[in-house]
Amino acid sequence: MTDLSVRLLSWYDQHGRKDLPWRRDHDPYRIWVSEIMLQQTQVVTVIPYYQRFVKRFPTVQTLAAAPLDEVLHLWTGLGYYARGRNLHKTAKLLVDQYRGEFPREIDSMCQLPGIGRSTAGAILAFAHGQRHPILDGNVKRILTRYHRVSGWPGRRAVEQQLWALAERHTPDTRIADYTQAVMDLGATICRRADPHCVACPLRRHCAAHRCGDPHAFPTRAPQRAKPAKAVSMVMIRNSGGFLLERRPTRGIWGGLWGFPECAPGADIPAIIKARYGMSVAPEPCWEPIRHSFTHFHLHITPVPAKLLTNGCGIMETADLVWYKVHYPDERGLAAPVKFLLKKLSKTYGAQRKLYQARS
Repeated sequence: MTDLSVRLLSWYDQHGRKDLPWRRDHDPYRIWVSEIMLQQTQVVTVIPYYQRFVKRFPTVQTLAAAPLDEVLHLWTGLGYYARGRNLHKTAKLLVDQYRGEFPREIDSMCQLPGIGRSTAGAILAFAHGQRHPILDGNVKRILTRYHRVSGWPGRRAVEQQLWALAERHTPDTRIADYTQAVMDLGATICRRADPHCVACPLRRHCAAHRCGDPHAFPTRAPQRAKPAKAVSMVMIRNSGGFLLERRPTRGIWGGLWGFPECAPGADIPAIIKARYGMSVAPEPCWEPIRHSFTHFHLHITPVPAKLLTNGCGIMETADLVWYKVHYPDERGLAAPVKFLLKKLSKTYGAQRKLYQARS
């Protein structure tokens, strides 16, 4: 073992987060679900989502058999929805091609949708004690500080250097404990914005700590201003609810349900007539909201619109529904859409109570 791994395991024995729900067994399915959820998401956020998810889908077979809508519904609010779609896709592949079992070879594991080298290594380490280095964000931060590695980790040469260091420090024994320990240290002590160096078991040999510049590592990505995009979400209502349509599987919010969209300032009645064959009357816009993605900001203008045609306007299909805000069903919704539906429920619920009181 290197000095880093010895000190890290000793620290883990006293301070490690051994009570995390996915550490209570060696089921590769549950480990896989947790690892995917933990990608770019904090433990405290993941825990309730994980518990609901494995309660509803306790095995890879139940997940594979579930409708994608139900999977995305349980993912709503967790973000990065491609992760949920890949979970569902991988579950089907495992059932169809691997008899519901996870492969035990890292190369085969990496062929599954949404599973890269680091995630595959973590699953195999936790489930089977196999020795594989990992290199998630926490590990990159620890290694760049400990060895004072300059350069943005997103560059291939820097990443390769970090993989070599991760390989060097991964011990031959206590693989699962070491893997969890390095994640825990990065999440609780070697934090990005506020490293708690005084409590770090590695501080005496950490090059960045000795030089007094841990905040300089890892090197930040080249700064680029996030572009802004804008869209109008048209909230068409009839007596049965609000029109939602399923989004394409690719792109932002792929496979989720949302309101019809158009460019800001567009002729909404003409667009809705051409697209759906319905006549609508737009009402005053609501206050715009902003939703930020990794690479851009999205400015959303919510536009209520009343259906003018008789009846429902259009029939429901596999990709179009009249969503009842007072009787919500289980389907995947993007966070802004969920927010707007909740606001619509309050707005029109209050109007309905007022109407009933006057009747």
